Amino acid sequence: MPGPAHLRRLIPPGLYPDVDPYEQPQTTFRNKLGRFLWSFVHLFLFRPSLRPMHAWRAFLLRCFGAKIGPKSRIHAGVEIWAPWNLICEDLVVVGDGAVIYNAAEVRLGSHAVVSQQAYLCTGTHDFDDPEFPMIVAPITLGAYAWVCARACVMPGITMGDGAVLGLGGIGTKNMDAWQVYAGNPAQRVRARKHVK
Repeated sequence: MPGPAHLRRLIPPGLYPDVDPYEQPQTTFRNKLGRFLWSFVHLFLFRPSLRPMHAWRAFLLRCFGAKIGPKSRIHAGVEIWAPWNLICEDLVVVGDGAVIYNAAEVRLGSHAVVSQQAYLCTGTHDFDDPEFPMIVAPITLGAYAWVCARACVMPGITMGDGAVLGLGGIGTKNMDAWQVYAGNPAQRVRARKHVK
């Protein structure tokens, strides 16, 4: 029977799993290989690039399947889990220290901004299931949407065009177009002037 001896004594026979579900792979070998290669490229080619080398970083991301629109600015300090799940339209900006954990697709609309140290998280786990399976859902930011510094967008969330998630806000629900949200969990605080 697997597991530490002190746990085997506490758990009745038959209840301890033969294989620990927490140790089971939840991604494919191909996915792991892609992320391994990307981590190498990120460490040695992407991250050390100079600040104005946006075209170079966009090229590297495109080599791994990302769709990056013209004039987008992905800064060198950005962490992207899976470039092949990233779609950026034109003039998207992602600031240093931002994390895009895109186990599912992340789509950033035209002129969308993800500020420094913001976190877009497409994955979580079903903590009620003893096998702790991964659950993923895409994130979409509309045109002119802004995720402010240190804000977090949860799996499956859509921010409408021009929506703003304020500093340190936690986006747990969809956000309507041209509205400003703040807090944890984020609540609507006011309307935003519409950009024409």
